[in-house]
Amino acid sequence: MSRQPVKISEDKLEEIREAFSLFDTNKDGQIDYFELKVAMRALGFDQKKDDVLRVLQQQGSGDGSKISIDAFTKVMSEMIAARDPADEYKKAFKLIDENNSGIITVASLRRTARELGENIAEDELQAMIDEFDLDNDGGINEAEFIKIMMSGH
Repeated sequence: MSRQPVKISEDKLEEIREAFSLFDTNKDGQIDYFELKVAMRALGFDQKKDDVLRVLQQQGSGDGSKISIDAFTKVMSEMIAARDPADEYKKAFKLIDENNSGIITVASLRRTARELGENIAEDELQAMIDEFDLDNDGGINEAEFIKIMMSGH
């Protein structure tokens, strides 16, 4: 595999490889426009047709109708590295705040934990809210959530 011009985590590289493999249905090491568009979407990038075609033209093989795993990994690594973490945290917040109330509650944490296959006791969920609820409104708002997430970087 070619050397990556940007640094992303091994977990992200594995996600990229898995997305490619999932959509390389004939296992020839190449994906076409439609597969590329869906693979990009699976990695969180809902690209317009022109943008996908540009990737194929610039990074694709031969006639620009397909892209290899190495080229896909390079392109997606660059796109992932260029993401604004705050934007990603805002998206995550919206996924957890299922009813768009503007705060993450014990109930929304419980639902998210169950969806992820985690069984966390009610008192532990409440302790998470209590620890990070900076304005003492009984939940974690988007600003508090982003602050929590950014503090780990």
